Amino acid sequence: MKTIVIAILAALLMGTPSMAQKKGKVNSLEVSFNYQKQPGAGSNQYAIWIENEKGEFVKTLFVTAYTSKGRARGGEKAQRGYIVRPTCVPTWVKTSKAEEKTDEQLDAVTGATPQNSGIQTLTWDFTDEQGKTVAQGTYKVKVEATLYFESDIIYTGTFSSKDKPGNIVLTSELTKPDEQHKNMVTDVKAVLK
Repeated sequence: MKTIVIAILAALLMGTPSMAQKKGKVNSLEVSFNYQKQPGAGSNQYAIWIENEKGEFVKTLFVTAYTSKGRARGGEKAQRGYIVRPTCVPTWVKTSKAEEKTDEQLDAVTGATPQNSGIQTLTWDFTDEQGKTVAQGTYKVKVEATLYFESDIIYTGTFSSKDKPGNIVLTSELTKPDEQHKNMVTDVKAVLK
């Protein structure tokens, strides 16, 4: 009996996410995909972000370092990658208004381009760039990958903060096919949890 009471108390104190899920409440969005590192320049750049139902930017979950920071060569000052290479995740650049962001703001969502292939996973906690909880409503998750220079693919999924936990249907749009680099980002999934 004592063990059961302790287990119940522990579940009440620590179990808010699982309890909320049992009631059908969504706490987060998990985005995952299989990343296969590609050889050469002009590839391996991607961004994941959230928009509201009007298509307005809410928050970047991740953007690769070259895109936001660039690379210094020969003693030159680094320029943001999307300036040097305008085909570098161009939809994210436009939607996020990257030009208006400070280096510190971009640093907060930037990560190194993975050196090894494998599953990449990111989570959105229903907050905006300032860390404030977003209003209930309809949102879009977008995953954009620059496969090779002008070859760009965007996966989009629309969902509501009132939806029950489960998979979100994603659609994809490819700007220009590239057979050699087509497997850079595959098995893209978005799951409400």
